[in-house]
Amino acid sequence: MIKIANISEIPIGGSKVVMHDEMPVALFNINGKIIAWDNRCPHRGASLADGNINNDTVQCKYHLWEFDFKRACSTANENIKVKKFKISVIKNDIFIC
Repeated sequence: MIKIANISEIPIGGSKVVMHDEMPVALFNINGKIIAWDNRCPHRGASLADGNINNDTVQCKYHLWEFDFKRACSTANENIKVKKFKISVIKNDIFIC
């Protein structure tokens, strides 16, 4: 496991981008739950962490594609997936597994 952030760096309803193995990883804090995804929108590669975040989805701000946090896929087409990363939170530190 590699430490990538601390929960205090990501406000509830917010996001942070970290690099892991030369890949941008978007960390989202959804009501205290941390979610880690590839930061690149599957459509055109725009930053998902810069998108419009709510409790259920993030909307890419460039072409308005929306992705469901629970299913890690597009709300319009479940075959369009977002790459997820397995993480652990230990004493407020976030580790990627």
